Amino acid sequence: MSGLLLVRGLVLSSMPIGEYDRRVLLLTKERGKISAFARGARKANSPLMAASRTNAMGEFEIFEGRNSYNLQNAHISDFFEGLVNDYDSMVTAAYVAEIADYYGREGLDASLMCNLLYVTYKALEKGEVDKKLIRLVYELRVIDINGECTDFFKCGICGKEGADNFDKKDLRLLCDNDAQGHYTQKISPQALYTLQFIVTAPLTRLYSFNLKPELFKELERIVEAIRQRAIDKPMKSAQLL
Repeated sequence: MSGLLLVRGLVLSSMPIGEYDRRVLLLTKERGKISAFARGARKANSPLMAASRTNAMGEFEIFEGRNSYNLQNAHISDFFEGLVNDYDSMVTAAYVAEIADYYGREGLDASLMCNLLYVTYKALEKGEVDKKLIRLVYELRVIDINGECTDFFKCGICGKEGADNFDKKDLRLLCDNDAQGHYTQKISPQALYTLQFIVTAPLTRLYSFNLKPELFKELERIVEAIRQRAIDKPMKSAQLL
């Protein structure tokens, strides 16, 4: 079925096609990840020039053809201009967008992902939270959204609450009894609380803290292990971080 659709979301990436066109990759709340052609977007007077910029967020009018989508019009609410003024922010934004691309699927509701990207970009623009921490928090939250995160509230074997031993092989928490015979590391109370906060906090509070270097390193080791299992594809932008 073809016709004109109104979707809300943002541009994950944009690349030139031919002499005047662009192909944009949209993450939309209603249709998930969509690839659409923006005809004439590279012409100086094109109304689609701004709408086809990476990170542009708003409402997009797309025509659903038989074999492809075409971007017809857009009402952009935010360009996240602050991201392009700082190299580290720009590269981190590219990284989080690449992970959103990795998880994005056409036809699946992507409201949570779109909202997470929005608050992540805003946190990068503000510059109040360490960018390495923003990256770590985003990684864990997006993995949790997609159902691949460790349960940080109970033992992965007996279900007992208060477990604080991280099983490095199976990436689960174990209580003291079940940790016997497993290769585990003890998680500090502060690190465990932070991990629990990251996966449960309202998005408006997700980037509301900074960490001391020792605590950050502890979380980093855990999140990196979870990320390596969940995301089996190297991110090109990670090489620039």
